[in-house]
Amino acid sequence: MSIAAISIENLSYSIQGRRILDQVSLSLPADQFSVILGRNGSGKSTLFNMITGKYRDPSGAVYLLGKERNTLPEKELAKTIGFLPQFHQSIFPFSVHDVVLTGRAAFYRFLPSRNDHKIVSETLSNMGISHLQDKAYTDLSGGERQLVLISRVMAQGPKILVLDEPTNHLDLHFQVLVLEKLKLYSKSGHTVVCIMHDPNMANIYADHCYFMKDQKACDSHLMKAEHPSINLYEALYDTPLLQVRIKDKTIIVPKF
Repeated sequence: MSIAAISIENLSYSIQGRRILDQVSLSLPADQFSVILGRNGSGKSTLFNMITGKYRDPSGAVYLLGKERNTLPEKELAKTIGFLPQFHQSIFPFSVHDVVLTGRAAFYRFLPSRNDHKIVSETLSNMGISHLQDKAYTDLSGGERQLVLISRVMAQGPKILVLDEPTNHLDLHFQVLVLEKLKLYSKSGHTVVCIMHDPNMANIYADHCYFMKDQKACDSHLMKAEHPSINLYEALYDTPLLQVRIKDKTIIVPKF
C-alpha cells in the first residue's frame, strides 16, 4: 500500500474562539491531482495554512509522505512541499527568470549555481513561457503572472505542490492552460493539491475531489457511495443545482 502524500489526523483549529477546523482527518493520494471544494469561509485556506506550516501548534497532526511535517528540516521540507498562496503582489520589476530563480533559494547558500539557472530555464520551457524570461514580472498580464508563480514553485522541485485557487481571476484561456500544466505535473511523479471554486473545472481535471463543510473534510467518492440518492453539490453549496453527465464527467449547472 502506497504512502499518502498528505495525511491529516484529527486536525482542529480556532481563531479568536471561532472553530474553523473540527477534527479533520483526510488522506490525499500521492502522484495524483486532487482538488478541495467548498463554500467561502468553509476552512479550505486555513487547512492549507496548517498543511504548509503557516499556522503553528495545531491540535492534531499533518504528515507529508509519511513524516510528520514539524519534524522535517528546512531543506527536506523545501524538497517535499511547495506552496502557492492565493494572493501575491510584487512591486519590484524583477525579470521573470529572477522571480522563478527565487524558488531555488532554499538550495544555495550565497549565489545560485549554474544548475539552478538551468532548472529555471527548463521549468520556463516546460511551462511554455521561455519567451517571457527577460520581461519584468510587473509588466505581465494576470494570467502570465500566475504561470510565472507556478513555475517558481515548480522550480523548487517539490514532491507535493499545494496551490490555493490557482485559477482565480483568470480568463478561460489561462484557466485551461494552468490546469493542463498542473495535470501534466501530477503525471510526472508529483502530487498536486488545489483549492478551487469551480466544481466543473475540478471534475474535468482532478483525479480526486474532496469537500469541506461544517469545519469537516470528506472524500466525495465515499460520500457518493454512502449517500447515492443525494445531490452532493447541492448540499455542499447550499443552492439548487443540476448534475449533467458529459462523456465521463459530471458538470454542475444551476437549476432554472
